[in-house]
Amino acid sequence: MDYAELGSQLASLRRSQGYSQAWLALHAGVSRVTVNSFETNRSNDVGLRKVLKMFACLGMELATRERSPFPTLDELRTEHAHD
Repeated sequence: MDYAELGSQLASLRRSQGYSQAWLALHAGVSRVTVNSFETNRSNDVGLRKVLKMFACLGMELATRERSPFPTLDELRTEHAHD
């Protein structure tokens, strides 16, 4: 998963729970501009602490896992789209 996908996932999760960007910003202690920039992949400099806070406000946490030696279906689709 890359940064853009993570932002998109945050946006989907936020919407599915019925929260606005303003609500998330207030509860995560970040600006609404930060939430919007992260969700729309307009800024790659949103710090990890802020990302973790935003996900935590939505009841989620990020976890690491060992990377698979095989590409995911999404990776294959992205690669094929660029051909």
